[in-house]
Amino acid sequence: MRELDSTMNRDGDAAERGGDTPSPLQKNERAAAQGLAVDLYKALAEGDRERLETLLHPRFAGRATEGLPLDLGGVYHGPDAMRRDFWGRISKHYQARAVPERFNWLDDGQLMVIGRYTGTARVGHGVLDAEFVHILSFSDGRIRQLAQLTDSERWRQALTPENGLRTVEFAVTDGIAVLRLNRPDQRNAIDQAMADDLYEVAQRCAARSDLRALVVMGNGSAFTVGGDITVFADTGPEELSTTLRRMATPYHEALRLFAELSTPVVTAVHGSVGGGGLGLVYCADVVLASHGTKFATGFTALGLSGDGGTSWYLPRLVGLRRAQALYLGRVLDAHEACEWGLISEVVAADQLEETALHRAAALAAGPTRAYAEIRTLLRKSGSSTLSEQLSAEIDALARTASTVDAARAVRSFITKSKPAFEGR
Repeated sequence: MRELDSTMNRDGDAAERGGDTPSPLQKNERAAAQGLAVDLYKALAEGDRERLETLLHPRFAGRATEGLPLDLGGVYHGPDAMRRDFWGRISKHYQARAVPERFNWLDDGQLMVIGRYTGTARVGHGVLDAEFVHILSFSDGRIRQLAQLTDSERWRQALTPENGLRTVEFAVTDGIAVLRLNRPDQRNAIDQAMADDLYEVAQRCAARSDLRALVVMGNGSAFTVGGDITVFADTGPEELSTTLRRMATPYHEALRLFAELSTPVVTAVHGSVGGGGLGLVYCADVVLASHGTKFATGFTALGLSGDGGTSWYLPRLVGLRRAQALYLGRVLDAHEACEWGLISEVVAADQLEETALHRAAALAAGPTRAYAEIRTLLRKSGSSTLSEQLSAEIDALARTASTVDAARAVRSFITKSKPAFEGR
């Protein structure tokens, strides 16, 4: 933390070379100043040039992190230089936004903003996901200085993406993403590399604005048998706890991101689905299973309590008693899994992939904005009161009613024609 503080101080000192040091704000001025900061991030997200002109002080100075690609690092003197040479050049090479998460006032009267840059590079679509720290100073009711600290390497990697995936395959075509687990010789057992790869893919999906559906499948004889037991066996008892925590953390974050995507998810399983691998079933909207597929938690056989969101999803999907039975060793075949509500449909093995891709294509051609609202409503319904859910439905209904898709669908209904949805 001491190193971070010193870096920010150097950034602040460098920015101050653009003019006199602003005076610290009084406590009663801080609320208004923080409002200016919020407006800054909103104006940047919306590309509102006029608003930026009113927010930035005529003697504004900005300091960008050294080492950023495209020679973006350095000091920018004046609001025009910051807009044109920094933010303007970023918009030419990235489709990204700065999302503030925390605002903290420092003892010297400056405002520290902590958040993330998220988005993609315009060429190659490499994912940008980098934390930032901004130190803002204010003067005369405007933003006088901004000093930035961020991970320049993440910006560089987004411009020159490499697939970098070791245990999964991932591709996006015409807005439909296909993710395939790819450790066929290990029956797609989840190890550290796969947990990391799934998290990487989840971030890529979440960052894409053109994604309209995601299909999840597995190569080889099984969808996934869950955690890689060979890893557990090769780990000493005193290290197993740390190993499992390290593996489960990125995997669970991947599952959270998949569940919160604004596009439908179709998961197609075959062979075996076990342990934490069930998480990729839980987060899907449509789950197809081939005849003969077996489903089991398998946790207690290893003396473990389980992961993959099983304790949250199973009681909601199949009920408490059936969830207990699965935790305590019950194995389901595909038809039982469908009857219990764990999956959506059973299909012939030789039609599984084709059916999954066809289903995803049909969803991708639908009103994806409405699908996004529906995903959120259903996900939150279990923890909401009826009053909260009714209110949430009104808000979601209002948002979807203002979309182009809704207007087009209403006209098509009147004219008895088929609407063409665009997801906007």
